[in-house]
Amino acid sequence: MSDLSDLYQQVILDHNRRPRNRGKLPTANRVAHGDNPTCGDQCNVYLRVEGDRIAEISFDGSGCAISQASASLMTTQLKGKTAAEAGKLYEEFHHIVTTGEEPAEISDLGAFAGVHTFPARIKCATLGWHAALNALKGDPAPATTESHTD
Repeated sequence: MSDLSDLYQQVILDHNRRPRNRGKLPTANRVAHGDNPTCGDQCNVYLRVEGDRIAEISFDGSGCAISQASASLMTTQLKGKTAAEAGKLYEEFHHIVTTGEEPAEISDLGAFAGVHTFPARIKCATLGWHAALNALKGDPAPATTESHTD
């Protein structure tokens, strides 16, 4: 189990050091902002949605390693997904970070299972996801971790 924990830690560190899909997406047709006032994390998510599918996704912002790594990983997981698939992935991710249960199949999402032992960090890990879901819905209101039960 230690080897898997080490691998998961490396996934988080890698996404924090070399974030994927970071930067403003010039072709975005949906944008949402996320704010975690508890620790100061900020996250903007940019989507180019075609029909019901996320054709492109990116993020920018600032915050702790957990929030930045999670937003990076989220972009790799949501690209190409429908809104329904994105919602289902978020539910899976939320279950992982709140219970510590790893997914049945080895997945990079499992890297965040350890977050459950630090309840304040759950909001950090889910911030980008909340912003992405708001963007998918076309909700112009900023996503804030204070309005979610994470």
